[in-house]
Amino acid sequence: MSKKLIIGAAIGALMTSAALAQAPPAPPSSGSTPPAASSPAAPPAAKQAQPSAAPSAGKAAMVSSQKPDQWLASKFRGTDVLGADNLKIGSVSDILFDKTGKIEAYVISVGGFLGMGAKEVALAPSSFDVMPGKDGNADQIKVSMTKDELSNAQNFARYEPPRPRPTTTGSGPRPAGSPPSTR
Repeated sequence: MSKKLIIGAAIGALMTSAALAQAPPAPPSSGSTPPAASSPAAPPAAKQAQPSAAPSAGKAAMVSSQKPDQWLASKFRGTDVLGADNLKIGSVSDILFDKTGKIEAYVISVGGFLGMGAKEVALAPSSFDVMPGKDGNADQIKVSMTKDELSNAQNFARYEPPRPRPTTTGSGPRPAGSPPSTR
């Protein structure tokens, strides 16, 4: 009996120590200085207030509002793209970004009529300049290419995951214990 009690207590102590090792540190009491602030490697307080790229210990970096120099993807899609001659040559149809959130390219729909027959071309964000909209309208983006150059550019190919291979239903041997077929 005492052997079972000792083993149970040992297992309980191990589980408790593992749980405590995974728990976030308790916040400091109101009268004490946090240990990180006294460390010379600790970042300044102003830096800590900004959202970080990698959330720390289960804390998400929150953004409370949109700034005037930021665009929402929902509003950015459909933005007019101007060519080198300041004429509309297309519009933004999509945004390509990597798994870290970095924008890799803007997908531009060029040519066509009412979305039919248009081709898509992807250009890196550095290819564009933001232009203020005319008469207070939405901003536009400008590229140093002409409509003909974009029309002759390579099409953007969207990724399509491989399709699962169909299973064959032949008349091969049946697994042991399977019911006979009723064909």
